[in-house]
Amino acid sequence: MAGGKGSRFWPASTSEKPKQFLDILNVGKSLLRMTFERALRLVDADHILVMTNKRYKDLVSTQIPEIPLSNIICEPSMNNTAPCIAYTALKLNAKDPEAVFAVLPSDHVILKEETYVSLLELAFEGAASRNVLMTLGIEPVRPDTGYGYIQYSHKHDHSDIYKVLSFKEKPDALTATSYLNSGDYLWNAGMFVWSTSSILSAFNQYAPEIIEILSEDMSCYNTDQEQDYIDRVYPLTQNISIDYAILEHADNVFTIPADIGWSDLGTWNSLHAFLATSDDKVTIGDHIYLDDCKDVIVVSNNDKQVVIKGLEDYIVIDEDKALLIYPKSKEQEIKQVVYRLEV
Repeated sequence: MAGGKGSRFWPASTSEKPKQFLDILNVGKSLLRMTFERALRLVDADHILVMTNKRYKDLVSTQIPEIPLSNIICEPSMNNTAPCIAYTALKLNAKDPEAVFAVLPSDHVILKEETYVSLLELAFEGAASRNVLMTLGIEPVRPDTGYGYIQYSHKHDHSDIYKVLSFKEKPDALTATSYLNSGDYLWNAGMFVWSTSSILSAFNQYAPEIIEILSEDMSCYNTDQEQDYIDRVYPLTQNISIDYAILEHADNVFTIPADIGWSDLGTWNSLHAFLATSDDKVTIGDHIYLDDCKDVIVVSNNDKQVVIKGLEDYIVIDEDKALLIYPKSKEQEIKQVVYRLEV
C-alpha cells in the first residue's frame, strides 16, 4: 500500500512526493523500494502489486521498474485501507480464486529481514490452509501511545500462531504501560496475510456495502475497462480502515508475534527513536553542527551550514521550500498545520 500522504513527515514529505517515495534514512533507497526488495524474497516481481493513488503512478513506476504497469493499482480517491484491500481482493480473486496475498505498508523499516521473511511464510501457510485472517503483531519494547494494540491468547493454535482476542485503539500512557506489563499485547503494524476467499467472506459479513459497490460489474476486472470502472465506483465506498471495518468484528483473526526490528516511521519522533543513540541527538545531513543540544532531530540534506546551540526536545527540518522548527512533544499538531497550510 503506497497511497498515503505522509503529512506527519512534512516538510520532507509533501502531497507531490509523500514519505514512502523518500530516502528517509539517507541510505540511497526510498521506503517503497526497500519494501519491494523485501517482498522479492517471497515472490517474483510480477506477483507484487502496488496500490497507490493515481497521482503517484509515475513515481511508483520510476522507483520499481521491475513490475509491469498493470501491477500498479490506482485509486481515484483516498478512502482508507478497507476499500483498498477490498478492491485488491476482488481483482486477485477474479484472476485466481485460490489466491493468498499479503498486505504490506510501503513506509515501514524492518531490520531483521530473515525473521520477517520466515514469519510471513508461516502466515502464508496458515492463510492458505484455513479460513483465517492473519496479522503480524510486533512485540512491544516500550509503552508507546502512537500505536494500536492487539490483545492475544497465549494458547498455541498452530505453530506459533495465536488467536486474537481484541484490537485496541491508541491508548494513553498509563494504559500503554499496563499493556506492556501484562505481556498480552502486541503492536498492530498493519501487516496482514489472507486468502481472497477469507477476506471477501469477511467483507460480505461485516462491510457488505463496500463489496456491493466494487463488484457492480466484475467483468471489468483485469481488463482495459478496469480503471474507468474503478474511477466511477471507488469514490462511492466508505472511507474506513480495515481495522474498523473488519478486524474488530471478525472472530477468525490470528496473529504471529514478531520481533523483526520494526518501525513504522510514522512521525519525526518515531524516526528519532529509531536512529537515536545514547545522546539522543539525531542528525541527517553533512553540514549540521550541534552544541549543547539534547533530544533533538535535525535534518538538512543540502549544502547549507546548520549550527544550533542549546536546543532541547525539538524537530528541525530544513527543506528547499519549507523550514520546520517544532517541539517534539507537540508533533501530533504537525498534521493539522499541514492541513491549514494546504501543502
